[in-house]
Amino acid sequence: MAADAAKIVKRLDALKSKRSQYETDWRDCFDLTFPERGSGFSGDVIDSTQARSKVAARLDSTGTDSARILASALMSGMTPANSRWFALDVGGESDDERKWLDEAADTIWQNIHAANFDAAGFECMMDVVPAGWCVLFADINRMAGGGYAFEQWPIAECYVASTRQDGRIDTIYRRYAISAAQAVETFGLDNLSDKAKDKARLKPDDMVQFVRVIEPRSGAQDGARMSKNMPFASCDVEVDGKHLVREQGFEEFPCAVPRWTIVPSSHYAVGPTFHALPDLLELNELVRLEKAAADLAVSGMWIAEDDGVLNPRTVKVGPRKIIIANSVDSMKELKSGADFNVSFTLKAQLQAQIRKVFMADQLQPQDGPAMTATEVHVRVGMIRQLLGPVYGRLQSEYLQPFVERCFGLAFRAGILGQPPQTLRNRDFHVRYISPLARAQRLEDVTAMDRVEQGLMLKAQAMPELLDVYNFEEAESLRAQYLGVPGKVMRTDKELLAIRKQRADAQAQAQQAQQQAQMAQAVGGNDSGAQIMGAMV
Repeated sequence: MAADAAKIVKRLDALKSKRSQYETDWRDCFDLTFPERGSGFSGDVIDSTQARSKVAARLDSTGTDSARILASALMSGMTPANSRWFALDVGGESDDERKWLDEAADTIWQNIHAANFDAAGFECMMDVVPAGWCVLFADINRMAGGGYAFEQWPIAECYVASTRQDGRIDTIYRRYAISAAQAVETFGLDNLSDKAKDKARLKPDDMVQFVRVIEPRSGAQDGARMSKNMPFASCDVEVDGKHLVREQGFEEFPCAVPRWTIVPSSHYAVGPTFHALPDLLELNELVRLEKAAADLAVSGMWIAEDDGVLNPRTVKVGPRKIIIANSVDSMKELKSGADFNVSFTLKAQLQAQIRKVFMADQLQPQDGPAMTATEVHVRVGMIRQLLGPVYGRLQSEYLQPFVERCFGLAFRAGILGQPPQTLRNRDFHVRYISPLARAQRLEDVTAMDRVEQGLMLKAQAMPELLDVYNFEEAESLRAQYLGVPGKVMRTDKELLAIRKQRADAQAQAQQAQQQAQMAQAVGGNDSGAQIMGAMV
């Protein structure tokens, strides 16, 4: 059944109304961190001149610097480009299954970072920190004929909802504008309304408003190949004419929409900047007053008396100027009464508090001498505790749907090869091995280390205590928790072959030793017999 364009435009208006109550807070958060990214909220489109004005109005860069540190830490901690940050599991997999899954994960990871993910992902994190949410669209790069293509959709254009019980976003309405010439290139002239066709013919550079809807399709068919029967519907509608220009479909929801802290009874969120907003505003006002006091401290403040010679209304103070007055008491310098020590103290306190909210005081490398192993462990533990709850939500709402989407695209494109027959119709799950994920498992590694150290000490008096601990399984888990590549770990089949070879070698060596001992014994008996014969 074809999509109802009028119904789509009507729901867009309803979603815009629900979102409008949060836009002022988001815009304020962007103004004090990344002003250029706050364009579009409440219809306030920021041009280059307005962006410069907003940057100039931000009198202290602590918020921007701290927000950038947190965004960088999230990007490098969750999805580093220099090491694979996820693995694929099905549970109880065999050696052949594990090998295919490991190779598939490696292929997907390489293609993700060979595309534009590192740029688009960082842009997303720069939206998450101020506003608390972002939208990352993943698809095949159809212009290049293959590979991934990622788009960071401006959140000012996006309106989201959910039909899922767990609340994860699965519905998105994006209102965007492209030129009439681009509309012809994208959708084809025949698919546009008459009004858009006239624009394309007479004023090709005029903008045309569209809304793109991606949502679950009712009555979708499993394994459908036709785009109009796939689980997620995708429709593009010309807003002014309420005219459907394109209807497609996706096998998975193509957008990852992570959220920092969800606003109750809402599908939207706020980020750490929202919690630092009072301190950011106070710091900005304090710096403004400090600059005004600095102007007085540099140029001075004067009091003058109209003595018939000196006219205070026209006199100007400056270097190499002569002021004519009736008396030296006609003009005097006044003390401003400003105390910069108070200003500096308050500013340092506010800056420290802002950096604490953004966790920049812990995420940024510390100055000073190199830390000991204990200090590193304590600091990693603090970072894990700070980012742990947030990372759990980002895993479920950002990384999970993102990897599932990338896996589906790669598998259908045939670049993963044929999986073992035993993997068919089995669900896989994503296991994260990024630095943040490994930090969360560091407590398990530390616990195993402590238990093993204690057992080795006690085993000197009671060797039977070593029987209670499976050292081999512990080493396997330790390698997994620390993110050791699966290629360097031997499979069960390889271990059995190595141990059989070792046992055979030991058996052969033992047999050779026994044969040598028997030969030596036989040789000794012969010598004894010869001696007895000589005596007789």
